This record gives sequence, C-alpha cells and structure tokens, in this order.
Amino acid sequence: MDQANVICIKWGTLFGPEYVNRLYSGVRRNIEAKVNFFCMTENADGLHPDIKVLPLPVEPFADPMNAALAVANRQGAMRKTSLFRSGLIPDLEGPLLGFDLDVVITGDLTPIWDMAPGKVVMRHDWIESRKGRPTGHGSVFRFDPAHHGYLYTDLAENPYAEVEKARGSEQRYTSHKAMDRGDFEYIPGDLVVSFKHGCLDFVPINYLRSPRLPNNARVVCFHGRPKMNEAVTGYRGSLLRWSKPAAWLKKHWITFAEKDLGESFAG
Repeated sequence: MDQANVICIKWGTLFGPEYVNRLYSGVRRNIEAKVNFFCMTENADGLHPDIKVLPLPVEPFADPMNAALAVANRQGAMRKTSLFRSGLIPDLEGPLLGFDLDVVITGDLTPIWDMAPGKVVMRHDWIESRKGRPTGHGSVFRFDPAHHGYLYTDLAENPYAEVEKARGSEQRYTSHKAMDRGDFEYIPGDLVVSFKHGCLDFVPINYLRSPRLPNNARVVCFHGRPKMNEAVTGYRGSLLRWSKPAAWLKKHWITFAEKDLGESFAG
C-alpha cells in the first residue's frame, strides 16, 4: 500500500478546524502509507496546510432533497452524498476512506482500508443491529468513486423519492443502495466501536470506573452524546451516559496530535 486517500466533510460551525486536523493526524499516524487527506468544506480557515481542500458544493438537486429532509425532520443529513460524485477528485485512483468528524482514531487502519476491495464498507449500525435490521453506520466508510458513483447519480436523478425511501438517513441510503447491488460489506464490529455503547459501563458502574478502550478498537465513534470534547474531561449531561474522564481519549485525540502537528493546529 503506497498511498491512502482519505476524506471528510465539514460545514457550519459545530466542529472547528482542530477536529479536522486531529483526524488527519490520527489517520496518518495509524496507516502505513502516504496519506492524501481531503476535506470538503466552505471554510478552510485553520486547517493544516497538508490537508487538500475541496469546495463544498450546492448541489443542483438541493431544493427537492431539502424538501424531503424537512418532511423527515432531518436538516442537512444528506450532505455527505456529495463525496460520492465520480470525478470529484481529478486523477484519483483507487478508493476513498471517509470519516465523520466525531470519531477518534485509536489503532491501525490497515484492516479497514484493505478489506473487501471494490465494495462499499461500513460498520453495522448499533441500534439497527440490535433490532436485527440491515443498515450501515456512516461514521466510517470506504468506497471507490470510479465504481460507486451511483450513490450520487441515483440521488441526483430522484432526490425526493430517494430521501423519502431512506427516511432522511444518509447512512440508510448509502448502505441499502450498495446492498441492493450486492456491493456492500460490514466492517468488523470490534474495529469500529461506539463510545457510549462500547466504552461506557452500565449504571452504576459508569460512576465508579473510567471509560475503557476496547483492545482491538481502531476507531471510536462519538455519535450522539457525549462528544469527544465532553468525554475527555468527564460527562455529566445524562444519568445513563455519565462518565468519568477518559485518559486514553485525551492521549489519542489531543496529545498525539499536538506532538504531530503542533498546538497551533491541534490544540
């Protein structure tokens, strides 16, 4: 593996540039390849100079897509589909490994990068898995624009119908669309873990013991609450999700990134 192409998307003000920079640092520290790291955004201020910026588009199908999202009470939830457009990155060869910004890299990403060549890969969504239903979780995803451009064109051709069918969920749209084509595989669940489902103990043990990092975890997802900035110092916003500070989280998310990129970018 000579080169790994990695991508994320940032819009609005929920996540600052340090989230992108720390993600970039986590990726390049945990994969044995030259990393081409792309960020699609409307505001590149504060991003590390090695991060390649892609403009955040206003898609021609935005109006009907947003109308369907409003009915589903989900705003902006399909923005990531802009990443799937064939030709998005000129001269790109091979797949893209994508991440949401509310994840922390904690181990070697090679097994995720190398698995199931030619297929869309995502982890099984935790809630859907418990209910016995097939849906990928969108925090970590690998795809190849040369092969999976239908993830963009199908939405562009029928935006309202596709959003309605997916009930406003980008991860349901992406995973089910690929599944329907026999073009999908789940990332093993021990490689991509949930902070609230896999690192926190149940009440009342979570009040006594710090969150743990599972042994084989390569990515920890902070979907819902708490987010990383809350969990790193301890979270008090919910009896169920109450957590003591996570020393390993500070190390992987902040300390290593500051040593790698400097405090001006990762602090």
